[in-house]
Amino acid sequence: MGKPKSPIVAIIGPTAVGKTAISLAVAPAIEGEVISVDSRQVYRYMDIGTDKVSMEDRRHVIHHLVDVADPDDTFTAARFVEEANGTIKRVIARRKRPLLVGGTPFYYNALFGEMLTTSLASDVEVRASLLKEAEIKGKGYLYKKLEIHDPDLALRIHPNDLTRIVRGLEVFYTTGKPASWWYRHGKKIKSPYNVLYIGIIRPREVAYNKIEQRARRQFERGLIDEVRWLLKNGFDERFPSMQGLGYREVVKYLRGLYSMDEALTYYIKATKSLYRRQMTWFKRFKPIVWYDLDEIDEDVAVSSIVDKIKEHMGVK
Repeated sequence: MGKPKSPIVAIIGPTAVGKTAISLAVAPAIEGEVISVDSRQVYRYMDIGTDKVSMEDRRHVIHHLVDVADPDDTFTAARFVEEANGTIKRVIARRKRPLLVGGTPFYYNALFGEMLTTSLASDVEVRASLLKEAEIKGKGYLYKKLEIHDPDLALRIHPNDLTRIVRGLEVFYTTGKPASWWYRHGKKIKSPYNVLYIGIIRPREVAYNKIEQRARRQFERGLIDEVRWLLKNGFDERFPSMQGLGYREVVKYLRGLYSMDEALTYYIKATKSLYRRQMTWFKRFKPIVWYDLDEIDEDVAVSSIVDKIKEHMGVK
């Protein structure tokens, strides 16, 4: 008989539905610390566009895996798994409870599914060349390349998911073999966790309204100045971090390719598209308990979530 899996809980859901607010209320009630599962909040200096939790809230509830990499760094799913596993162990060793929170599905799949024991190769120059190619010829051109070189991977990712398209091609050009080959033949380990997902949702029209409000608020708070500072310090669109929603649109505004209104409009449109993709992904996650925050009072939801977590973790 194998070692029992450790119970752990993750608060998931699409963008702009209120996961952060729920986690800030839940964490103190379970003596928990938040482990961020967000592929953009790992980057330093990128605060407004990633809608990071405030420093005041981070003093109230400890957050991990926020501000752990510079924007020119490559933060892979394998690296996330390595750091998340280490963080989970340290939190438990201090007799606290880890609470995973965020909306990056492939990080969850990597942590709770089978994962390669070694990271795949990366090459900044190859990645920069691919991003430039995408800028000139479009995402569709790179996606067709991926279909040729790694058809298995192409079937699993969205044609608009430029980050993963570029990563797949980067692995192929750097190693000579597709990423799907490495996954099939590389040494893997199984997840040691028994996860319960807590899903936070809102009706689409409500989420869309919140997406629009948040984007406008980010522009008012200084997103353009944040991106201008990043570009001034050499953190430009060569790097995956700067291809994230909001940042890529503002970069194009600062390069004279978009007006400010166009940048905001395209940002909102892309974020709504992300919301739809995230809903598709998260519907496949199991076991999961869903909470629609338009149908249930937030305080009632928090109380119920706390009870579910304690039950899952065997806490009386």
